[in-house]
Amino acid sequence: MAARRVTGFFYGLFMDGYVLMEAGVSAQNPQKALVKDFGLRIGRRATLVPEPGAIAYGMLYDLTHEELGRLYGARGLEDYRPEAVMAHLLEGGSQPALCYNLPDAPAASETNSAYAERLREALERLGFPLDYIASVR
Repeated sequence: MAARRVTGFFYGLFMDGYVLMEAGVSAQNPQKALVKDFGLRIGRRATLVPEPGAIAYGMLYDLTHEELGRLYGARGLEDYRPEAVMAHLLEGGSQPALCYNLPDAPAASETNSAYAERLREALERLGFPLDYIASVR
């Protein structure tokens, strides 16, 4: 029997299907989306933090629970926890999804310019709004 798939919202480097393939994940049904009232924060890696009025763009993919566990069980990602979000598809409609975030936002002094640059490149390649791409720091 095929493993059941769930929809995940990815806002960091995992939004890049090539990164997921390299991690041995068979992501299906890619869709551009956004979540409201969450802002993107980059420390060592990316996370979303509650922020009224903010918007965070990303990709929806269908994955198995085992694949999600493998992604977020990797070294340096163990602190991420799943949260339910309502993703708004850029083509219209909305869909609930799992979104993995850090329980605590990175300190303002914590930065990773190399990660931010790679994320901007992925966002540009995927065709997200230029003003959002420029805001990624």
